[in-house]
Amino acid sequence: MTPIADILAAAERHDAGFRAAIPADWMQGRTAFGGLSAALALQAALDLEPDLPPLRSAQVAFIGPLAGEVSVTATRLRRGRNAAFLQSDVTSEAGLGLRATFVFMAELPSAIAHDQSPRAPAAPPAPDAALYTGPETFFTGNFNFWDPKAELGAAEWLRWARLRARDGLHAMVELMAIGDALPPGAFKLAAERQTPLSSLNWQINFLAPEPATQDGWWLLSARADAAHHGYSSQRMAIWNAAGEPVAEAVQGVAIFG
Repeated sequence: MTPIADILAAAERHDAGFRAAIPADWMQGRTAFGGLSAALALQAALDLEPDLPPLRSAQVAFIGPLAGEVSVTATRLRRGRNAAFLQSDVTSEAGLGLRATFVFMAELPSAIAHDQSPRAPAAPPAPDAALYTGPETFFTGNFNFWDPKAELGAAEWLRWARLRARDGLHAMVELMAIGDALPPGAFKLAAERQTPLSSLNWQINFLAPEPATQDGWWLLSARADAAHHGYSSQRMAIWNAAGEPVAEAVQGVAIFG
């Protein structure tokens, strides 16, 4: 298990970002876990503009494989009075692997107060709950998971998850790392045939300017609405331990078979 904080601490910094090494225990096949790559991209953006308002949205494109030494660079696209747009690229020897656009926006006075976001459908694990983790040679070994045993659809996941080592991380960097920790919903449909899948993109919107939870637990949901012709679209959500909605997301997934 390699803490993300250790990866960042060992990174070689430069004016536009940093160079870092992807440990073997953060890989998923021939590429780094997408949540880790997105978290590194966000950290580069935060380093470039240290006085940013809260992160509100991220658009992430998983363009190609990332492994070994990677270069993470950030660019300011525009910064106005209330919002800032930054772009981060993550590249390796294979070329550009990830491009992310982050939107940071300050809270504004508003007469509109509307909230019909669903609350968490399951309570967090008890202190003595039977947790599980993945193999040490796969990225899931960096997480604890707990299955609330909810009734789910044929292409749906619902799991409580937390990083096993989360100290020293910006709260949003932690969320970017953990938000994509579930398999795609369509994986359930393809599991018996061991069909490979790969995330193509990820659009995530944050509902709270400073998300917080208890004991590191976040409830993750992923549900495929459609899966055919080699492509799946899924909806995703994150809640904190109090059951409050933290983020909503959508993702496109390639199905190779």
